[in-house]
Amino acid sequence: MTGLQLEGNATIDGTAVFDGVSLPVENGRWTCLLGRSGVGKSTIMRLVAGLADHVRFTGRIDVDDGNRLEERVTLMAQQDSLLPWLNTVDNVLLGARLRGQRLDRVRASRLIDQVGLGEHQHKKPHALSGGQRQRVALARTLMEDRPVVLLDEPFSALDARVRAEMQELAAEHLAGRTVLLVTHDPGEAARLGDSIHVMTGTGLISVEPPSSPVIRAYDDPEVLACQGRLLRLLREAS
Repeated sequence: MTGLQLEGNATIDGTAVFDGVSLPVENGRWTCLLGRSGVGKSTIMRLVAGLADHVRFTGRIDVDDGNRLEERVTLMAQQDSLLPWLNTVDNVLLGARLRGQRLDRVRASRLIDQVGLGEHQHKKPHALSGGQRQRVALARTLMEDRPVVLLDEPFSALDARVRAEMQELAAEHLAGRTVLLVTHDPGEAARLGDSIHVMTGTGLISVEPPSSPVIRAYDDPEVLACQGRLLRLLREAS
């Protein structure tokens, strides 16, 4: 089991980022976190990933099975962080290369095809659009095959059609994984969330997700109703 619970306060250079947050991330399910920019969502992601040395965190991150999380988590950050001197395939294989593992080029190529970039496998990042770069980063994240997956605005640079397709691809590949998704899109949370939380300056507000399983149709009445509730909360919290 690889669910987790984050509780505590965070500051950066003496300035409060969040205070009194208690966030459960359930094992094998999608947890969606929304909130205005600057409220601390990405800081939570980096804390869970173990990449927040600049953050003073007072609290705890408990893992269900009591084991260390570091080797079992992967983070897709807002910045694609592609290495400019590597082509698409080698960027997708970067994690395995850094760990000295065997490079599974067949699987990497298949993932690149699935994100719709089969014709761009040998291009370097400068030759790709922002949305294409984001899809390379998604393929790299899926390539990591970790039980805990942190997705920070993973579809933000995509148009509506491709965004829907990538949501469906991610849901398929990450079925049974523990996923924490940060998004500004209420519709995305309503489609993907098994648990949905709106982060405000005073803590978290939990919102009941639609009753159907992930991934949900974008025009499902429950999805649309949940999207409306989330949008109202976001407007009230701003």
